[in-house]
Amino acid sequence: MNWLARLLRRRPVLSIANGRALEEYGTLPEPDLRQPLQALRCVIVDVETSGLNPFRDSLISIGAVALVGGLLRFAESFEIVLRQETPSADHNILVHGIDGTTQTAGKDAADGLAAFLRFAGKSPLIGFHADFDRVMIGRAARTALGIEPANSWLDVAMLAPALFANRAPGAATLDDWLQVFGIVNYSRHNAVADACATAQLFQIVAAQAARQGMRNCADLMRLEKDRRWLELH
Repeated sequence: MNWLARLLRRRPVLSIANGRALEEYGTLPEPDLRQPLQALRCVIVDVETSGLNPFRDSLISIGAVALVGGLLRFAESFEIVLRQETPSADHNILVHGIDGTTQTAGKDAADGLAAFLRFAGKSPLIGFHADFDRVMIGRAARTALGIEPANSWLDVAMLAPALFANRAPGAATLDDWLQVFGIVNYSRHNAVADACATAQLFQIVAAQAARQGMRNCADLMRLEKDRRWLELH
């Protein structure tokens, strides 16, 4: 799409409720990423999708859970299935377990993504291979709401090997790291269950970071940036 097409692209028409949700999101203050993690509300996010291409495949489900004061708040969780015009392929359904009927009966994308913004607010978002989650949610929100979330992101897949280089040199996937620390995932590939498991892994990562003098999101973002640089060189 060229620059003129982007300029002329019309924003989606939103319901009053969703328009209000975007206004409220836009007026939220930015969190101070230099304050201790214990003083910050973070949101751990996981998504289920129709495939592994973040620029082509569809967002099916978002699961999220809050960490407040460093503690996992099961009461502050979020889960939504977004309505699909056509269900994803059978082999994909076997992975995430969201059947075709559930997909076609899901929540309207604008309503679901507006609800996610209400839940997340401007809290830092944390995921495992977070770039995938960020792009999938950003694409879907841009299409349905006309905006992309402006939240900061942290990637546990980058932080864990940076902080535990000698503990598990071959660990790469979420399952690998859960096994390293004995974390039980009660329903793998369920978005909320994966978010809860990632949250527990992040608690371990944050504790290790604190022992090394890194006690806030800004410190962890610098560590993640350094890790990405090392992987590219």
